[in-house]
Amino acid sequence: MEIIWLGQGYFRLRSREGIVVTDPTPRKASGGNSRLAADVVTVSHAPVPLNEVTVVTGQPKVLAGPGEYEIKGINITGIRTYRDDERGKKRGKNTSYLIEMDDLVVCHLGDLGHILTSDQVDAIGENVDVLLIPVGGGTTLDAAQAVEVISLLEPRVVIPMRFQVGEIDRELDPVEKFLREIGQTDAETQLKVSIGKSNLPDETQVIVLDPRAV
Repeated sequence: MEIIWLGQGYFRLRSREGIVVTDPTPRKASGGNSRLAADVVTVSHAPVPLNEVTVVTGQPKVLAGPGEYEIKGINITGIRTYRDDERGKKRGKNTSYLIEMDDLVVCHLGDLGHILTSDQVDAIGENVDVLLIPVGGGTTLDAAQAVEVISLLEPRVVIPMRFQVGEIDRELDPVEKFLREIGQTDAETQLKVSIGKSNLPDETQVIVLDPRAV
């Protein structure tokens, strides 16, 4: 599986089965066109302007809530979470997605704004290979909260999202704060990452992606 990041919660996951795009936005972090083709688009939260599915080309299936889905051999489970610690009373509901592709389980937490409950941890399960998690604070998890959620899910690979990139998202913390909190300050920044079942690390590894890959 190849993973690239275009800023905020916007990722492209490309596998043998097809392409999944998560939380697309009309402008990527480095500026310019962010249009990608996909078979499936997952939307974690409203309002729509933060998830402009119209920037995705082709005729993708759009998923926008909890449930179990199977598209082109890709199994996806949407799990109810929230954008705040009051069950959505302040900022609304969120959907975190489990995406099964290339024999890997990817969990995209969306705009998660609270520590996961035991029921939510059980729903996500113990087999997360790759965790896409907000770390920059603001309206989502900050560095300390992100580390706590990671300890609950114990993924093999962690890819942080929703943090300050250059002059973009200046209200968020830089990724370095999260790296210090988790104790992996030597993590390299990559343009994209290719992950397979055979090259998963034995212990949790953080991979920082540069959103200017496309």
